[in-house]
Amino acid sequence: MDEVRPNNGPAVAPGLASIFPPGLQAIYGECRRLYPDQANPLQVTAIVKYWLGGPDPLDYISMYRNVGCAAQDVQEHWHYISFGLSDLYGDNRVHEFTGQEGPSGFGFELTFRLKREVGETAPPTWPAELMQGLARYVFQSENTFCSGDHISWHSPLDNSESRIQHMLLTEDPQISPVHTPFGLVNFLQIVGVCTEELQAAQQWNGQGILELLRGVHVAGGPWLITDMRRGETMFDIDPHLQQERVDQGIETEGSNLSGVSAKCVWDDLSRPSEDEEDSRSICIGSQPRRLSEKDTEQIREALRKGLEFNTKAALPPINSQKQGHDRPQSRKDSLESESSAAIIPHELVRTRQLESVHLKFNQESGTLLPLCLRGRLLHGRHFTYKSINGDTAITFVSTGVEGAFATEEHPYAAHGPWLQVRSFCACVGFSTLCTLCSTRSAAQRTGYLLCVMN
Repeated sequence: MDEVRPNNGPAVAPGLASIFPPGLQAIYGECRRLYPDQANPLQVTAIVKYWLGGPDPLDYISMYRNVGCAAQDVQEHWHYISFGLSDLYGDNRVHEFTGQEGPSGFGFELTFRLKREVGETAPPTWPAELMQGLARYVFQSENTFCSGDHISWHSPLDNSESRIQHMLLTEDPQISPVHTPFGLVNFLQIVGVCTEELQAAQQWNGQGILELLRGVHVAGGPWLITDMRRGETMFDIDPHLQQERVDQGIETEGSNLSGVSAKCVWDDLSRPSEDEEDSRSICIGSQPRRLSEKDTEQIREALRKGLEFNTKAALPPINSQKQGHDRPQSRKDSLESESSAAIIPHELVRTRQLESVHLKFNQESGTLLPLCLRGRLLHGRHFTYKSINGDTAITFVSTGVEGAFATEEHPYAAHGPWLQVRSFCACVGFSTLCTLCSTRSAAQRTGYLLCVMN
């Protein structure tokens, strides 16, 4: 449970500086630079700190009153800043200290800008709980956030009836990255968006949608201030944005969303039904084995590459020599599974060519299939569904992707629980999409069967 109290942290006497946590002091210094007249802002504080067994990873969330900027037509708002995703203490109580040259903790803190309503004298505290929820996800999954990422929330951010039900992330426009004694800290700002704006970010790219939002005052403006009372999307306000910017962007650039966490499974229809488990794992003797660390690294690299505006689509080679110890073991990148330990030697997992496959997705994942085709495969890229329930992964690859083990001769190939599907004709690619499972014979005729389930 959190409590709201004045923050006395910045007013530390010089003689106590030696016992004041250096990481915390470094971030406070940047806050004092930005808000010199608010030395003691209201602060939501975790009563029982996370490192003492409490449920909230963020030690503090400071809340400042920002007067905006008339010259840029920026309205007055509340500015929230988190403390705890970065390393505040440097003694390994929360984060492993990896040196001053790398990231501090997870390498970032969260911020949020909320429009100040007329007559409002104190900042609402619900954004603090929202930030704690995102921080819990980061700590539990060890997946980090980047500018341009989108977060499907599917609920009004303030638990009201608002249309603002999802989030994008961008660099905070006022807070500069901070070099602390424990590494670098960037500041990622949460931006509340409507469902239509989230979908546009998925189909095109987050950075492009953020730039459009900056140009629409009521939808965010230059500093991307969230207005929970906003009843119109930016496409309602300016209908030309959808066709002239988003649709054209998808057509010319494609999507930079390379993968999503999803509820998905796949079956090898060329095997007997009782062999279902083996279609998603490799067996040594009688024990099913999970995806090796190197395979997980390959999926991870494939997903990360799609988040970049790369000019050459490529998957890392299946025999990549990149070792796990080259990366900090305490942190995972986007969409890595928690069960990715190397249980069996990589060379014992063989690649299998399949005659036909059955792909199953939940409804939300299924709605991204047109994005997979239009925004990724038609632009020579790849798209991966990574199961949230294990190591299963399904990657669609186009002819322009290098390093894939699905080929034109063998368009369906599996390496342990990782399935690759070579792209198919755009005009009939999703013709077998259905809401209920079809018969096996239908799959035998087309080679694959797609099912979207509620």
